Amino acid sequence: MVTLFHRGQSLPNGLPGAGNVIGDRIEDLASIKDRAWDAVIDTSGTIPSTVEKSAMELSECAGQYLYVSSISVYREDAAAPIDESSPLVDLPATLPAEVTAEAYGAQKVASELAVLKAFGERAAIVRPGLIVGPYDRSDRFTHWVRRVASGGTILAPGKPERLIQFIDVRDLAEWMVLGIERRIVGTYNATGPGVEMGDVLEECASVADAKPKFVWVPDEWLLREGVGPWMELPLWVPQGEDALVSAVDCSRAIVLGLHCRPLSETVRATLEWDRTRPRDAPLQAGLDSERERRLLEAWNAGRG
Repeated sequence: MVTLFHRGQSLPNGLPGAGNVIGDRIEDLASIKDRAWDAVIDTSGTIPSTVEKSAMELSECAGQYLYVSSISVYREDAAAPIDESSPLVDLPATLPAEVTAEAYGAQKVASELAVLKAFGERAAIVRPGLIVGPYDRSDRFTHWVRRVASGGTILAPGKPERLIQFIDVRDLAEWMVLGIERRIVGTYNATGPGVEMGDVLEECASVADAKPKFVWVPDEWLLREGVGPWMELPLWVPQGEDALVSAVDCSRAIVLGLHCRPLSETVRATLEWDRTRPRDAPLQAGLDSERERRLLEAWNAGRG
């Protein structure tokens, strides 16, 4: 049986059909370390000291430890294609005690090392890219699903043929469970195939039965206007800086069963979930409507 170890805050009643153990991995693992476990899937570890504590204390009672890391462990200047042997970010002498955007990659590298130290050849390291789909509250993919469904004139970044990669959370979860069943070990990139940005937006329109007008604006202009890549305009990273979101080689995971569902299924599930949310709740990523309007006016004025 699957058992969920959690604090009981976001899921006070746990998950139906699963065992539920309430606790805090930072303070006390006594409720789980005195049992025998076939495997552990660590989806939440980023602070290396916390990951090290979990891995060390569970190393004698768990058969396998699968750690969910990130492609952020790779250096930004790593040459494409990026595979599991590509260079990692350097580890500083000290790391912050809290998760930060600047140190995130290094924190994940140090956490990977902690898992490998505790579990050795019984460890599996999974490095996803952007994880999308229903219940993704980062809104980096959901922004486009909602924005395109609303129609009108839409500022689209870069070029429509620009490749991007992401993975549906359900595909990632299914593959990790399969990996546990097969006792996979080692390190694996796990993101989806390259998809053209234009195709993503067109699929969003098709699923929502919307007819928006996309205005494709070059990288250089957006940067001059101070538009922030990735969070302010999700899925957008300027050309030349985009290897980590467009050129990640996942062939090792694919050989071992990683499968990605059609884009339309991801868009549809995300849209259906998003429509259950309060309409006045702001998204965590994406241009607000007024900033988008001003940028489009400035772009059109400059071209006139």
